[in-house]
Amino acid sequence: MRLIILLLSLTLGIMAGFSAQAEPTEISIHVLSKDAKFIGSSMGGMRITLRDAHSGEILATGLTTGGTGNTKLLMHKDGGRRAVIVDKTAGGFHTTIDLDEPRLIEVEAKGPMAQMQSAHRIVSSQWVVPGKHITAGNGWILELPGFVVDILSPPAALKMSSDTKVVKISANVVMMCGCPTEPDGIWDSSKFEIKAIITHNGKKDGTLDMVYSGPKSQYTTSLPIDKPGLYEVTVYAYDPSNGNTGLDKTTFQVLGK
Repeated sequence: MRLIILLLSLTLGIMAGFSAQAEPTEISIHVLSKDAKFIGSSMGGMRITLRDAHSGEILATGLTTGGTGNTKLLMHKDGGRRAVIVDKTAGGFHTTIDLDEPRLIEVEAKGPMAQMQSAHRIVSSQWVVPGKHITAGNGWILELPGFVVDILSPPAALKMSSDTKVVKISANVVMMCGCPTEPDGIWDSSKFEIKAIITHNGKKDGTLDMVYSGPKSQYTTSLPIDKPGLYEVTVYAYDPSNGNTGLDKTTFQVLGK
């Protein structure tokens, strides 16, 4: 019995020794909208999850909060980015985890959470050593590609009378950070391709150019109706300079006579 107690005491002592070696390690995660600014509270934040890449153990989770960052730090008038782009105005997720050994940590970012029709996920990983914080400079930045495209009209599953001749299609198109798009703006939509793909009863029925209508970030087109049936509308935004792409879909039905 004494031997068992002694072994148990030694085991607990060793475990306590390992626990005492754990060091608080600070990590700051920022998610940058491709070709734009940081994704923070105005877009519902990004859901951040830190895992041990080998075991899958979840180490921390939460939302990015805060602003979109400093435009002057982020954007050159002729394109490109500066070396340090994070300041106190940049939204992020900040956490402290206890590490007792180096771990390969995987970060997953999903969102933006307030625009789920445009949300998707990105994953990044890197080694983190106990006590060696990932906070200096820009911290740990992930870049989220895409546009937030939100079809405003027609609403989904709308049924229209057989007398319908024209359907107005309108959409709001912003960067993933919520930054506005407009012709000749910082995010110059005259350089983007914004179109509506139309299908009728499951078959492609043409593509329409979306035209800037104002206020900022809003685009419209008109779809002539010459036959009843089920229509699906896919509005997409595409930047040919870097491949950035986003879209949204809706459906409506024109009833027969």
